[in-house]
Amino acid sequence: MDAPDDPAAVLAGIGERIAACTRCPRLVSWRREVAGHPPPRFAGERYWARPVPGFGDPAARVYVLGLATAAHGGNRTGRAFTGNPTGDWVVRALHRAGLADRPTSAHADDGLRLDGAWTGSAVRCAPPGNRPTPLERDTCLDFLSEEVRALTRLRVLLVLGGFAWDAVTRWAGVRPRPRFGHGVEHRLDGGPTLLGCYHPSRQNTNTGVLTEAMLDAVVARAVELAGP
Repeated sequence: MDAPDDPAAVLAGIGERIAACTRCPRLVSWRREVAGHPPPRFAGERYWARPVPGFGDPAARVYVLGLATAAHGGNRTGRAFTGNPTGDWVVRALHRAGLADRPTSAHADDGLRLDGAWTGSAVRCAPPGNRPTPLERDTCLDFLSEEVRALTRLRVLLVLGGFAWDAVTRWAGVRPRPRFGHGVEHRLDGGPTLLGCYHPSRQNTNTGVLTEAMLDAVVARAVELAGP
């Protein structure tokens, strides 16, 4: 039986609480609406349609934090960065850096394992238009606090995009807030280093705002900051 302070057991408990959360009525309604009216490519699939827990290695030194659960990614598959183009970019980069055992993340039972990395989103439900409200953002940050406490070896929060950067700097109480940018670093007093990265959205990757080389470089910097 796991000890009460075993990180894996603690994180599993946090994941159960995340999946059961119904605190934001608009998000509860939207995640169900999306599941009930999937696009043709996902017709007939059973959607997770709940908040998505974090996923990865309980001994992680790097936490990859996204904006919010994707409507037809995590909201469909039940796992962070899984089943959508953003997840593909992130997991390929983690694999190239030696933090994932494979370059694909298709569904929750595909056997993917992360080594030294944890993944999750600032907002655990899929929001309409990928735009959570400030209240929804702030309501969800308690889960980030719980995960960070449980990830006792954590050294780096790799933050994808300006929204997630704003969320995590508010969560950390940073004053004045450091400006977001690709490759920007900010060391929290007594805590992990924040490392900014452009979000691997289709808009950014299709236009070259973010390239795989840029993403690889920032993941490599996260590994360097995390140490051995």
